[in-house]
Amino acid sequence: MISYLPYIASQFLVPMNLILMVVGTFVGIVFGAIPGLSGTMAVMLFMPLTYTMESSTAIIFLLALWIGGCSGAFIGSVLLGIPGSASAVATCWDGHPMAQKGQASKALAIGMCASFIGTFFSGLAAMLLAEKVADFAFAMGAWEYTALCLVAMTMVLAISKGNMFKGLASTCIGLLFASVGYSPIDAELRFTFDNMYLMSGLGMIVVLTGIFAVSHILVTFGNGFAPAPEVNGEGLKGFGLGIQDFKEEMGNIIRSFLIGLGIGFLPGMGSGLSNLVAYSSAKNASKHPEEYGNGAAGGIWAPEVANNAAIGGAMIPMAALGIPGDSTTALLIGALTIHGLEMGPMVFANSGDVVYLMFTTVIIVSVIVLLMQSLGKRWFPYILKVPSVYMYPALLVICLASAYVDSGNLYKCGMMMVFCAVGIAMHFGGLPTSPLILAFILGPTLEKNMLKAFQYSGTWTSFFTRPVSGVLMVIAIICIFSPIIRTVLQRLKKGSGKERS
Repeated sequence: MISYLPYIASQFLVPMNLILMVVGTFVGIVFGAIPGLSGTMAVMLFMPLTYTMESSTAIIFLLALWIGGCSGAFIGSVLLGIPGSASAVATCWDGHPMAQKGQASKALAIGMCASFIGTFFSGLAAMLLAEKVADFAFAMGAWEYTALCLVAMTMVLAISKGNMFKGLASTCIGLLFASVGYSPIDAELRFTFDNMYLMSGLGMIVVLTGIFAVSHILVTFGNGFAPAPEVNGEGLKGFGLGIQDFKEEMGNIIRSFLIGLGIGFLPGMGSGLSNLVAYSSAKNASKHPEEYGNGAAGGIWAPEVANNAAIGGAMIPMAALGIPGDSTTALLIGALTIHGLEMGPMVFANSGDVVYLMFTTVIIVSVIVLLMQSLGKRWFPYILKVPSVYMYPALLVICLASAYVDSGNLYKCGMMMVFCAVGIAMHFGGLPTSPLILAFILGPTLEKNMLKAFQYSGTWTSFFTRPVSGVLMVIAIICIFSPIIRTVLQRLKKGSGKERS
């Protein structure tokens, strides 16, 4: 890493990189704070604008959007009681009650500091651990990568809200979209219907922007824009946090950091799960669990440290294995591929300077986020009062411009609207979008490695006879059948309880 320091330093001395880093951080915070938007959507919308940039500039800008969005999500949770994104759901449970007690300044200060701690130290952890994981990955073959892709998709299925079969349907749709175009081994055309625009496959921006962003905008428009929310902005003067507050929650902070880092590392998990697990762990470990839900400081520290620690955790498998830790790193893998950077074990040998630039950017942006939030805390209520009637039409224009910039023709803009219709149908059908995103991104990798594995061995049993792939396949199978397993265990538990009584 030391040999890359001159390159990293030179990139942060480029004025345009610094400007985009600050702008990206601010835009990310705004997207994260406003309910219904998120850092993931910010990355998705602005990704096409980075295609003409240098790879280093694009990385700095996209990471600033992501980190700002993940950190800014707690603002809506505290001031409105509405999470800015899924990563800040648990923050609502104590953040908003604390603000209602007149301690909004303290609640926001905890959120800012917790976000900084999670992001900063997870970036350091990724910097130290990613190359070690890549060294281990060199021993992995096509069987292991196939099994790892399956684990990534099935883990998302296991935590899909509602009916797991809807998550499975969403995954199948993503795999179907990923199979359009030339097959990876024999270069046969599939599902193109003699359309020249489909021969190169469905563009990532076209599919994901249509399903994820445009459909959300139109559904919100169809439901009618709510009036500007009433924000409790009282008591926002001062920082509201002292050294004693850190000392009292040090055990909670360390535990939540490890939870976030670990869950972020698991393929397909991410901050949406880590904040809930960390909150539950903090409540169970507390000496006064009855305070949780009524404005307990630990109920803000735990989810905010964990969801931001998941950033560094998710970047480890992204860089070392080429497997996304969550939906945002899936988008980043696609963006980096366009810039000629293929994530995986060889990336440290081929583009080590760029990878360590990513980790350094996470660390530096975490400091910028803390400074920006500390100085602008009194302006947070105004961010949440941005009129939807102006914001959403502007986002729709950005979506259309993104589709055009991605392809250079209006045909893809029409395709994006088709996928928008798919997204609306998924919304009303209750199908989650996260499994589709991961399946669409991982589909080519899964297919390529699976075909290679069959060519090498000629039998499916080889996936179970190799130790690493065998363990991963068993994990994938357990994730698929986890609802049935949980039901059986619950019945056995109830049955044993009745026998005792």
